[in-house]
Amino acid sequence: VQLQASGGGLVQAGGSLRLSCVASGRTLNGYVMGWFRQAPGKEREFVVAITWNLGRTYYADSVKGRFTISRDTAKNTVYLQMNSLKPEDTAVYYCAVGKNFPTTRLSDFDYWGQGTLVTVSS
Repeated sequence: VQLQASGGGLVQAGGSLRLSCVASGRTLNGYVMGWFRQAPGKEREFVVAITWNLGRTYYADSVKGRFTISRDTAKNTVYLQMNSLKPEDTAVYYCAVGKNFPTTRLSDFDYWGQGTLVTVSS
């Protein structure tokens, strides 16, 4: 599976961004797509995941109510709508594909995209 993330950029606190992740190379039936992020000097952390077939979701507490994940199965694409952004949301955001759900562990995801940078200014 190849993953291509996009949509990052610079936004003011309180603003919104939508990230996209396009998957190619195989069908995603039975898989889970997730978003992780890594802030400067910090470890990569789980943000949210969605099951491809049923669209079940699982969010990190830090983004609940502000971020929304969705998928377009026809386009093999997952979206991350980020609202009410905070400076602490600044990070490189990575999409990933795995098989386990729900899980927050990086090791449960086998394929990773290249990341897209989100910068939230105060």
